[in-house]
Amino acid sequence: MNASLVVIGLIVLAGVALAVLYNLLVRRRQMTNNGWADIDVQLKRRADLIPQLVATVQGYAAHERQLFEDVIAKRNAALAAGDDPAARGEAESALSRPVRRMIAVAEDYPQLKASGNFLELQKELADTEDKIEMARRFYNGAVRELNTLVESFPVNVVAGPFGFAKRDYFEIETADRAVPSVSLGA
Repeated sequence: MNASLVVIGLIVLAGVALAVLYNLLVRRRQMTNNGWADIDVQLKRRADLIPQLVATVQGYAAHERQLFEDVIAKRNAALAAGDDPAARGEAESALSRPVRRMIAVAEDYPQLKASGNFLELQKELADTEDKIEMARRFYNGAVRELNTLVESFPVNVVAGPFGFAKRDYFEIETADRAVPSVSLGA
C-alpha cells in the first residue's frame, strides 16, 4: 500500500512538473510571437511610408528614376519575404541601402529639404526606424529566453516532444540601416 502511494505521488509530481514546464514554454513562445508581430507592424509601417517618400523626392529629382525603381523593387521584396526572420532581415537590409541613397539625393535639393511634406515623411521614417529597433530588441530578447529554455535540462525533455524549437534572431545589418537625418531648420 505504501509503495503504491509513493508511485502515485511520483506520477502526480511528474505530471505537475510536466504541466509547469509546458506552460513556461508556452509563455516564452507567446512572447516571441508577440515580439515578431511588433516587428512586422513596424516594418509594414515603414513599407507604407516609402512610396510616399519616393513620390515626394521623385517630383524634385525625376532623373533618379533607377534609384526609385530600386527602392520600390526592394520594398516589394521585403514585403514578400514573409515571417522567416533571416530572410526578412536580409530583405530589409537590402531595402535600407537604396532608401539611404534616396535620402542622400534629397539633400541635394534645397526646395525638397524645405518641403514640409518631405520633412514630415523623413521624421516619420526616422521614428519608425527607432520603433523597429525597439521591437527587434524585444523580439531578440524573447528569442534568447525561449532558446535558452528549449536547450536547458529538464525543459528540453519536454520541449522536443511537444514541438517547441529554437527560433532565429532578427538581424538587420546595422551598417546598412536607413537612418535618415531630420533637419527641422530650413
